[in-house]
Amino acid sequence: MKNIRNIFSSRSKENGDFFMFIFKTLGFKPKNIKHYQTAFTHRSMNIKNSKGHTVNYERLEFLGDAMLSSVIAHHLYKEVPSGDEGYLTKMRSKIVSREHLNELGKGLGLIDLVQSKIPKGQFGDNIHGNLFEALVGAIYLDRDYKYCEKFIYKRVITPFVDIEKLEGKVISYKSLLIEWCQKEKKTFDYNVYEDTGNDDTRHFSVKLSINQKIVAKARATSKKKAEEKASKRAFFVFQNQISRTFLL
Repeated sequence: MKNIRNIFSSRSKENGDFFMFIFKTLGFKPKNIKHYQTAFTHRSMNIKNSKGHTVNYERLEFLGDAMLSSVIAHHLYKEVPSGDEGYLTKMRSKIVSREHLNELGKGLGLIDLVQSKIPKGQFGDNIHGNLFEALVGAIYLDRDYKYCEKFIYKRVITPFVDIEKLEGKVISYKSLLIEWCQKEKKTFDYNVYEDTGNDDTRHFSVKLSINQKIVAKARATSKKKAEEKASKRAFFVFQNQISRTFLL
């Protein structure tokens, strides 16, 4: 097992490059660079600290998720005084959706800093969002709440949070479609089956039926993704009816 002291210690230039990347990304100097090194350490590195505790980004990811929710909840509470608990919860979910966090992490190029024994090409899309949350957690430990809040406003709220646009944004097409079917008393069925074909990667296909009629088909690398893709296609088939039901 490696020790936390050995992270990024092979060459001083790499240490300097890492510090400068963090500095430019945050917009302020980090005090304790080790928090950020941990934020980019994958569990496959098998690193332990002096107390024998595992060191990787997962605990920081948990902390960062809490910080994002707290800052964004406070922002929505101030900006939408008429919003009830359900509305505020739904809006926060749209802002911190896994898809959006993945886009944020990917946009910052965070995966380039990951220390891992697993080839980066084998990571799924969620690695980008996980690293973004871990980075937020590292900021909180390094600089406390105010700096954490400042970073979230800079990277999330100011450039991306538009209340009016968010109100019409769909988080999950599958959830929306199922809710619509239930309200309109329509039957629905997701017929999912493995469909690898000539691909090296495992794939799944789905046929989505509403009232026993196939309305959409899709194919993806997981059952969940295939169902969501088919649901999105079905949404556009029934968009006018769904919009009337939910006033989208």
